Amino acid sequence: MAVRCEENQTVVFSWIIWPSKQVRDEGWKQIMEDPRMSPENHPMPFDGK
Repeated sequence: MAVRCEENQTVVFSWIIWPSKQVRDEGWKQIMEDPRMSPENHPMPFDGK
C-alpha cells in the first residue's frame, strides 16, 4: 500500500512545472512575498501528513 488513509481522508498530490529556473526563482520570490500566502493568516486546509 503506497498510501494509508482513512475513509474520511483524501490523498492529494500536486506539482508545478516551471518553464525555466529563472522563471521559477522569480515566481517563487513573488509567492513568498505575497501576504495572501501567509500561513499564519491562511492555514492550509489539510494536514501535511
